[in-house]
Amino acid sequence: MRFGIILVVLLATILSTAGCSTSTATQEQADDTQEAPAAAIGPVIADENMGNLQLDQSDRPVYDAYLRQERHDKGLVQSIPDLMPYKPAGEKIAYLTFDDGPDDVNTPAVLAVLKENDVKATFYLLGKSAKAYPDVVKQIYAMGCAIGNHSYDHDYGRLYQSPAAYIKEMDETDAILKSILGVRPLITRAPGGVAGHFNKHYWNTLKKYGYAEHDWNISSADAAPNHPVAQDFIDNIQSQVESDHAPSSAIILMHSSSGHEETVKALPTIIRILREHGYHFGVITPMTPQPW
Repeated sequence: MRFGIILVVLLATILSTAGCSTSTATQEQADDTQEAPAAAIGPVIADENMGNLQLDQSDRPVYDAYLRQERHDKGLVQSIPDLMPYKPAGEKIAYLTFDDGPDDVNTPAVLAVLKENDVKATFYLLGKSAKAYPDVVKQIYAMGCAIGNHSYDHDYGRLYQSPAAYIKEMDETDAILKSILGVRPLITRAPGGVAGHFNKHYWNTLKKYGYAEHDWNISSADAAPNHPVAQDFIDNIQSQVESDHAPSSAIILMHSSSGHEETVKALPTIIRILREHGYHFGVITPMTPQPW
C-alpha cells in the first residue's frame, strides 16, 4: 500500500514538472519570437541581365557581383537598361554624398553621426584609400550606406586624358572594392564633376560599360580653398534648401576624408535642417534622378 502511494506521488511530480518545462519552453519560444528583430533589407545585387534595378524605394544601395571585364568575358549584359528615375510626386529626398574617403578618422565619425540620426548616405570612395582602410569600407557597406566609385586617386591628369583612361581607373577601383566586399558599385562620380571634363565620348563610354554617373545640385562648399568652418557649410545648405528653386531631389556634396573635421561637426545640424524642410534621406542608385 505504502509503495503504491509513493509511486502515485512520483508520477504526479514527474507530470507536473514536465508540464512546467513544456509551458516554460513554449513561453520562452514565444518571447524569442516576439523579441527577434525584423531582418534588415540588404542591398540589391544586379542580376545577369541587369533587369532588377528598377526599384520602388530610394534607400537600397545597388551593386554588381561581377566586374565589368567579368561580364564581358561571360557574355553577360554590361549596360544598365534605361530606368525610370525615382521621383514620386510631392516627395522630397535628400541624398547626402561624401567624396574622397575613406580615412580612419572622419569617415568613421560621419558614420557615427549617420547612425545616431538613422540616416543612410552615399560614399564615393577612392581606390587608393579603400585599399588602405578596408575595414572602414566594410563598415560603410554594413550600415546600408551606398558606395560609389570616385577613381583610384583623383588624378585629373590621368583621368581626363581619354574615356579609356577614365574607365581604366574605374576598373582598378572596382577590383579593389570587390576584393573587400565581394561586389562592386554601379554608381560613379567624376572627380571635380563632369563639367569641363566630360564630352559625349565619356558619357557614351560610361553607358556602354554600365556606370551611372551623378554630380550634385547642392554644395556644402566644404572643400573651398579659404578653409571654411562648420557654420559656413550649414549656412550654404540652408540657403539652398530654402530658396524658391530648391530641388525635390537634393544631391548634396560633402567630403569625409582627412582634413574635413568641420564637415563632421556640421552634419547633425545639416540633417536637422533638411528634416525640418520636409526631406527624407535616400542613397544614390542608377535610378536616382540626375541633379540637373
